[in-house]
Amino acid sequence: MDEIRFDTVRRLVLGLGCERGTPAEEMLALAEQALRRAGVSGEALAAVASIDSRRSEPAVLAVAAHFSVPAVFFSAARLEGETPRLKNPSEIVFARVGCHGVAEAAALAAAGASAELAVAKIKSAHATAALAQRVAEFVSNQ
Repeated sequence: MDEIRFDTVRRLVLGLGCERGTPAEEMLALAEQALRRAGVSGEALAAVASIDSRRSEPAVLAVAAHFSVPAVFFSAARLEGETPRLKNPSEIVFARVGCHGVAEAAALAAAGASAELAVAKIKSAHATAALAQRVAEFVSNQ
C-alpha cells in the first residue's frame, strides 16, 4: 500500500466503489459531487481508496491521477472490519464482494481508526463514493 500523507490541508480520503468498466468521467463527476457536499476542493484529498478487486480499474486509477494522490486498496475482509462504522451497510454488496460496503469502508480504513465519515455514500449509475476525515490527533505536553 502506498503511504498516505495527511496534513492540515490533505485530511480526507475518497472511498470509491464501482462496477467493472465504469466510465472514468462518471467516477470523476461523482468524486467532485462528494467534494462539493463536504465543501472542499480536491486539494483536501490525501488518497483514494477502494477494494483490492478494483486495483486495476481504470476509473479508480483515473480519479487518483486526477487529484495527484495515491490509490490504496484493501481486502474485502479488511473492509468488513469497518462495518460497525458504516452509515449505509448493504447486504447486496456483502453478497457480491464479501463486505457490507466499499466506498465508506475503504475511506474509513485508509483514514484510520479515529476517522469519521464527512460524506456518507453517494451513488451514480455505476459507482459509489464517500469521504472520510482523519480526526486530528493531539500530543499532550504533560
